[in-house]
Amino acid sequence: MKFKDYYDIMGVARDATEKEIKQAYRKLAHKYHPDISKDPAGEEKFKEVAEAYATLKDPEKRAAYDNLGNHAAGEQFTPPPEWQQHANMNGSGFDDVDLSDLFAAFGRSRQGQQAQRHMPQSGQDYEITAAVTLEQIYQGGEIEVRANLPEYDANGLAHHVARTFRINIPKGAADGQRLRLTGKGGPGFDGGRPGDLYVALALQTHPLYRVSGRDLYLDLPLAPWEAVLGATVRVPTPGGTVELKVGPGAVSGQKLRLKNRGLPTADGGNGALYAIVNIEVPASISAAERALYEQLASASAFNPRQHLEQGVAK
Repeated sequence: MKFKDYYDIMGVARDATEKEIKQAYRKLAHKYHPDISKDPAGEEKFKEVAEAYATLKDPEKRAAYDNLGNHAAGEQFTPPPEWQQHANMNGSGFDDVDLSDLFAAFGRSRQGQQAQRHMPQSGQDYEITAAVTLEQIYQGGEIEVRANLPEYDANGLAHHVARTFRINIPKGAADGQRLRLTGKGGPGFDGGRPGDLYVALALQTHPLYRVSGRDLYLDLPLAPWEAVLGATVRVPTPGGTVELKVGPGAVSGQKLRLKNRGLPTADGGNGALYAIVNIEVPASISAAERALYEQLASASAFNPRQHLEQGVAK
C-alpha cells in the first residue's frame, strides 16, 4: 500500500502539539473549503486535510500512525503485523487498502472493544467566514450566515447539510473577530456534546473609508480657492454628515482629525476619522474663470518651485 505523510499534508512537524495540529487544520480547512477555495484541486485537498486531521487529533490513532515509521509520501510499504487483522477483515491483502481505511478499521476495532464503556465523544468544531460591512460593525445588528455541516443518518454515515443561522454582530466588533455559536458544530457521539461553530468576521472594502484599527481615513477633495482661503465643508462619517472647518493654506496630504468619528472601541469610545486633503483643479473652465486665473497669475508672486531653482530640499 502507499504511504500518506499526514504531517506533511498538515504542514506541521512530527512533534507538533495538539494545539498546533488543530490550528493548522483550521487554517487549511478554511483555505481549501469547497465554498471558499478557487483552487481546482481545493476539494481534494480539503478531503486530504480532513483525513490527516482525523488521525493526528486522536492520540491513540496518532501513536499507531507514528509506529508505521517515516516514509516518503506515495512510497509503497507494508504495515506492521498487528495491522494484519484489520486490513484482512474481508480476506484481501494490502494492495487494495487505503491508509485512511486502515485507520478507520483500527478505530472501529477500538470502538468494539470499548462499546460497553459508552464513552461520550464531543462533536467537532467548525469555522466559517462571514462578510460584514463597516456599517454593520459600527452599528451592530443581526446577519444571516450559511454553513455546510455534517449530519449522520441512521447508518452512521455523514452527509453535509446546508444550515442557516442568524447571528448578532456586537457593536464595535473587529475585522477577524471570531463569534462562537455553542453547540452548532458537528454532532457528538454516545451522548457527547455537539461541537461549536465559529464565525470569523471579514470586513468588506468600503467605497469611502480606509480602516486602520479603530481609525478611519477619508479622502477630502478641496478646490484650489478652498485650500487657499479656507472653507467649511460637509464630511460624511459612519454616524452621519458633519461640518468640518478647513483653515486657510491647506496642502495636499494634510490630515484633518475628527475626534470620536471612527469605529467604536471595546471601552465604549470611538476611534478618530482623518480627512486627507486632496486639492483638485477643474477639468474645464469658462472664459470668465480663465480670465480670473490669468489675473491671479499676473498678480501673484508665489513660486512653488523656488526650492528647485535654488537646488535645496523643500
